[in-house]
Amino acid sequence: MTTVAPSTAAATRWEAFRRVVNLPHVAGVFYLAFVLALSRAFAWRTGDEQWDQWAFKLAVFTRQSLISGLAILLCAGAAEAMLTRARLTVRAAWCVRALAVLAGTCAGAVIRFAVFYAPEFTEPFYWWWFAYTCGLWWLLGCTGYALLHLAVSERAAAERLAQAWLSRQALAAQQMEAELSALQAQIEPHFLFNTLATVKRLYDVAPGRGRDMLSSLIAYLQAALPGMRSQRACLGDEIERVRHYLAILQMRMGERLRFHIDTPPALHDAEMPPMVIATLVENAIKHGLSPLPEGGQLTITARIETDGRLTVEVQDDGRGFVGAAGTGVGLANTRARLAALYGAQGTLSLEAAVPRGVRASVSLPLRRVGAQAVARNTAAVVAS
Repeated sequence: MTTVAPSTAAATRWEAFRRVVNLPHVAGVFYLAFVLALSRAFAWRTGDEQWDQWAFKLAVFTRQSLISGLAILLCAGAAEAMLTRARLTVRAAWCVRALAVLAGTCAGAVIRFAVFYAPEFTEPFYWWWFAYTCGLWWLLGCTGYALLHLAVSERAAAERLAQAWLSRQALAAQQMEAELSALQAQIEPHFLFNTLATVKRLYDVAPGRGRDMLSSLIAYLQAALPGMRSQRACLGDEIERVRHYLAILQMRMGERLRFHIDTPPALHDAEMPPMVIATLVENAIKHGLSPLPEGGQLTITARIETDGRLTVEVQDDGRGFVGAAGTGVGLANTRARLAALYGAQGTLSLEAAVPRGVRASVSLPLRRVGAQAVARNTAAVVAS
């Protein structure tokens, strides 16, 4: 049998009590008491009664009704606190609540009589008035208690539904990251095997170019492997990975591939999800430049927009949109990943470039990664 620590049990009981006895509910009881007193004061007003006397009577009636309402509210809060530890059926729990309301009405009636006739107490206790008052307030209390319990239950259900939705979103984001990691695990060996095959061929026909390509591959792996499977990276690290990646492809494609990178050093510590830029570069080369015999130019730029957002563009002057271009798995995964990380603030858009080609733009909130990432990127630049 699981036991609950005394401090935890007390906190649970106090929380249940506060769900019933709180400032909004006290205000609601006051408004109810005022309305009841107002209707009673108008019904019992005589023609020769002065307005100041009537106002005093209204205040007295409000006070008396408020006493009954607050007594019921306190007893209802005590009942909810007790029910947090009791193992009762639904019917038994409602019986406890009804008895709590009855106790509150009886206590409220006694206090009302004592307050009204204090301090002389010359009037005898009117049992018929006591029975009438308890019956009326018991009906009002049970109705209000039932409505309050239903409202609290509905609010708790809405909170549980919202929490379940957040948990589902978190699981969806984790699933997306797992799928992306699996996709990267498929892409990396493919790229690596093709590059090694090219290195082997170059060593047979041009050993110097083979050594250069092998050096570029080592530099790319040194830059890419430490952060390739992390959730966050900085723009400087991603640019360095892409730079080495393009250097390798340039050795394979020769003069058919030209590239230019324009990213201000002040933005190198900006947050950028790993492999996003690399995916856009790979897409531009595969669908835009490689199909053309003459190849083309690839340009990567980064800037801060007027609204403070970070925009990174990958533009090529290749063959442009052909068929279902822009709807591949890589771009779909990138869009889904940006949505999971940044919501509506992370977007990927594609548009036709002038005079030809495609411009892919990633827009996301500007966040700084920190000095450690900048230092790591600077060291990589110096080493290269």
